[in-house]
Formats: sequence, structure tokens, C-alpha cells
Amino acid sequence: MQEFEFQINYDEKSYTLRKYKGDEKVVIIPEMYGGKPVTILFDGIFAGHDEICSIIFPDAVTDLGEFVFDGCSNLKHIELPKSLRSLWGYTFARSAIEEITLPDGVSIIPPYAFKDCKALKKVVCGSGMRKIKSWAFGGCNSLEEVIYGPEVEVSKDAFESNEAILRI
Repeated sequence: MQEFEFQINYDEKSYTLRKYKGDEKVVIIPEMYGGKPVTILFDGIFAGHDEICSIIFPDAVTDLGEFVFDGCSNLKHIELPKSLRSLWGYTFARSAIEEITLPDGVSIIPPYAFKDCKALKKVVCGSGMRKIKSWAFGGCNSLEEVIYGPEVEVSKDAFESNEAILRI
């Protein structure tokens, strides 16, 4: 069973997915609602859903809110949509993500985006990456490498609690 609650965005051309109720291992985000694309996943929508192993995104999603995957302890891999432009703080906090590739449209990794992702080993940033902010990877004790381009500005405390091998 998967139930969603939507809210029209300010532009009145798209929707935010505001709430999720379900117990499925694989969650399929609807592409459209009311004839308009679903572009934002709101704060905490999947927080604490231990049963989730996989999320399937439509191409319209541009924003992932705060704490969206917080505590998703069985979500080990996620394939983000190419349309993604923005992560908000704590997006993946305390999830079981092991490896992730950020699409080219994502330009900033915000503070605490991967806070306490204990299993995270590798992050590959897309060509649009410009900034990795403070504490983005705080508590990611297994992190081995973050791959990003030479033009990326990395906060001196982005890797607060580890000695990640960084490759440019």
C-alpha cells in the first residue's frame, strides 16, 4: 500500500509530494498529479521507513527536502533523477546509502546532507557541482572517496569526522 498527499506549488504548474503512508519495499514516486508534474519531495517524507529498499523517481523531480531519507536503514542504493537540481540539509541523514552519484544539475551539497551515513563509502559529484558545504559528510566514518571537479569549493570542515580520500 502506498498513499501520497500532494500540495500545489507556488508556481501552480507543479506539485510537492508532502506525505507518504505505506509499507512497501519499493516506493514509486508518481510522475504527475492533477495533470501536473511532481517536482519536490518535502521534508521528512520517508523518514524512519525501515522497510524502504528502493525509490523510483520520475524525471520531473527537481528538489529533495530536509530529512527526506532520514533513518531509512535499508536504503543502500538510490538512483537520483537527472532532473534533480537541489538537495536541502540532512536529505540523506542516517540512511544506509553506500554509494551515490549526484546528477549534473546539483551544484551544492548543503550542510549535513549525508550526516551520519555510516555505510557511505563513495560519492561521485556531477559536472555541475560547485560547492561542498560545512559538515556535509559529518559522521560518515566509512567514507573512502568523494569525486568532484577542480572548480569545486570545498569547505574546510565538510568532512568533519573522517579522513576521506578525495579525488579531483
